[in-house]
Amino acid sequence: MDRRNFVWMGLAVGGMAAVKSTHGAVPRNAPPSILEAGVAQQQALMAANKLTAHALASQYLARIGKIDRAGPRLNAIIELNPEALRIARDMDRERQARRLRGPLHGIPVLLKDNIATADRMSTTAGSLALDGVRAARDAHVTARLRAAGAVILGKTNLSEWANMRSTQSVSGWSGRGGLTRNPYALDRNCSGSSSGSAAAIAAGLATLAVGTETDGSIVSPASICGLVGIKPTLGLVSRSGIIPIAASQDTAGPMTRTVTDAALLLNALAGPDADDAITGEGAAHVVDYTRALQRDALHGKRLGVARNFFGLNDEVDARIEAALAVLKAQGAILVDVQVPNTDKYGDSETQVLLYEFKPGLADYLRRYAPGAPVETMADVIAFNRQHAARELRHFGQEHLEHAESKGGLDSKEYVEALAQCRRYARAEGLDKVIAEFRLDALVAPTGGPAWLTDFVNGDHYGGSFSSPAAVAGYPHVTVPAGQVHGLPVGLSFVGGAYSDAALIGMAYAYEQASLLRRAPGFAASVKLPA
Repeated sequence: MDRRNFVWMGLAVGGMAAVKSTHGAVPRNAPPSILEAGVAQQQALMAANKLTAHALASQYLARIGKIDRAGPRLNAIIELNPEALRIARDMDRERQARRLRGPLHGIPVLLKDNIATADRMSTTAGSLALDGVRAARDAHVTARLRAAGAVILGKTNLSEWANMRSTQSVSGWSGRGGLTRNPYALDRNCSGSSSGSAAAIAAGLATLAVGTETDGSIVSPASICGLVGIKPTLGLVSRSGIIPIAASQDTAGPMTRTVTDAALLLNALAGPDADDAITGEGAAHVVDYTRALQRDALHGKRLGVARNFFGLNDEVDARIEAALAVLKAQGAILVDVQVPNTDKYGDSETQVLLYEFKPGLADYLRRYAPGAPVETMADVIAFNRQHAARELRHFGQEHLEHAESKGGLDSKEYVEALAQCRRYARAEGLDKVIAEFRLDALVAPTGGPAWLTDFVNGDHYGGSFSSPAAVAGYPHVTVPAGQVHGLPVGLSFVGGAYSDAALIGMAYAYEQASLLRRAPGFAASVKLPA
């Protein structure tokens, strides 16, 4: 890295004043360093020859060394890409030759370690059973990011097997990666399963990250780590090459510091894939999500306040009530509602996930990890028992064992459970309340603040708004809504199928009117009033 680029990154605040983003001047909460900046600011500096992709990647790698590997030791990164600097240099050469691939050209991105990369990194879902196993080919989303010019900086830690291993799991822990720590209070949990993606972006270890969600695994850690998270409509983003839990709910999605960056990342991720049939339907609904970034996007919108997701934490409710006042001030029409039938698919959802996990995992291993030491769910269970001192030292593998005991996808229990999920989450759930009250979206607290990590009792969530959209396969966007005792909480926007762009617009309008995200301070613990 030359001295000019080093000085420019050290003096990024001064440089930002002259940078124009795609949506006007730099906002009043401009980041304190280039590593906290967004895509537009970083691209503007590269366009002005004041920053290179190689220098940017180098600085992120240095920060990972200081923050993730040492210092607070967040443990968010499970593996660094040994080719990252070479890729960044290639992107710089293309820029010099005026061959720009798009807005993500030269931008560092982190991928959750259940997303296949056909390179020198492993793809493991955090399991030692796949440690050292390299994917035979890229996941579809990986290939799209490479085509967009993104620099894949590394893989992020996660709740092992995307938190589908134990009924008493600790989110953010994997046998391969250990425990990811929350950058807002190191003794608190990041939630999961996209724990490392959330902690890394909150801490400024990359510009963008990709997480995956089956139920809450993007939006919950995003909320708890003060980020924007988007769980897209099922079918917008391909699932090919992502270690699965359940095809009926799995999706990848953006985890970023701003709505603008999330929209840019979703543009790169969304699109048809011949290997994932559902994206054929989704392709007709893919749009340029940055066009939704309008400050007046809330004006005249009817928002259902999902009151049955309040009442679990008075201080969280107070933060969300303040957010509702912002929505109203921006011209939204608020209607108190109850999302119906949310108590009628919990057990059915679990059955669906268990049934789909076993065949989905075997298919992934066959197609993306041929030659791996495990080929089936039964092999993974046996591996864990053989390596219990490392894999089972904190909690068991009840979900894996239950999944292994299930029959095929033609089983009556599975067929009925899937039908019940779709009925009560869609037609008699979100679709019903949206139609009855003529709503553009539903809003509610994403969940509670981060809990203390506890290897004795496991996770103890403080409520969640994730399941209705997750089970329905509908979009869900969370945006920072302030803090409770220094711990972030999020405001959720949920809508009907393929309302992703509308939700992004509303989330952007709220974000710009509130600007409540604050960078973490890496405190050892929360300081409570005396």
